[in-house]
Amino acid sequence: MNIELNNVDYIYNEDTKNPSYALKNINLTIKKHEIIGLIGQTGSGKSTLVQLLNGLLIPSKGDVIVDGVNTKEKNKRRDIRFKVGLVFQYPENQLFEETVAKDIGFGPRNMGLDDKEIDKRVKSSMEAVGLDFEKISEKSPFELSGGQQRRVAVSGIISMNPKVLVLDELTAGLDPKGRDDIFEEILKLYNNDPELTIVLVSHSMEDVAKYVDRVIVMNKGKVFSDKSTYETFTETDLLSIGLDIPQVSKFMKALRKNGANVRDDIYTVDDAVIELKRYLEAKNE
Repeated sequence: MNIELNNVDYIYNEDTKNPSYALKNINLTIKKHEIIGLIGQTGSGKSTLVQLLNGLLIPSKGDVIVDGVNTKEKNKRRDIRFKVGLVFQYPENQLFEETVAKDIGFGPRNMGLDDKEIDKRVKSSMEAVGLDFEKISEKSPFELSGGQQRRVAVSGIISMNPKVLVLDELTAGLDPKGRDDIFEEILKLYNNDPELTIVLVSHSMEDVAKYVDRVIVMNKGKVFSDKSTYETFTETDLLSIGLDIPQVSKFMKALRKNGANVRDDIYTVDDAVIELKRYLEAKNE
């Protein structure tokens, strides 16, 4: 399933004396089975853009086409929102039901599914994010840890079987282990579903460098860059728009500048370990 944005503008306060462009002339295609990073400074248009993807916002100009359907078709938006699942920052704040199972089953129930199918989806979506159905399905979600609450919220979106999963600052506020654990489950979900696309909105350059294949960089409501992860972190001048690069990239560049014969186009810790091992072995020969 593809999503196409064609000549899209989004204007806040459009009918007032002080309209404000949040997005200007956006042209993008999001294809099946990609992991895309969406980065940019606060106010760059990221949050507006992701809300356009599932029809929560409608373009002021241009078109957003989801699986061949224009989001401007009001009677089709409900179906679009089942296909494009949006997990907001701190999604645990959206939990409201008395049990975990009821909270996760809320979406499927809204889809008109019967109890048997709802139960099936609740169990499978909990398993997909590493939650034990037998242990916590009847617990209140508010009894759980922050990381578990985050997983319940994600599970509630997954239970609707979306074809695009948009994760807006998914790991904000989690400790490093919690971040790694939830990303591990998300990657399993992606690897087990050849139809699934993931859009990861993040301020963490390390997370983007580690997990995504393609990076869309937003700046002042426009697409500044849309390239592979490698090209983004090795060839794109992110500093010119106030964005940082991964810490490991800074380390490798500084090491090379100080005379070490190492690659300076590295942006993940795993690749840095391999390169440093090569360098030390060559140095000791």
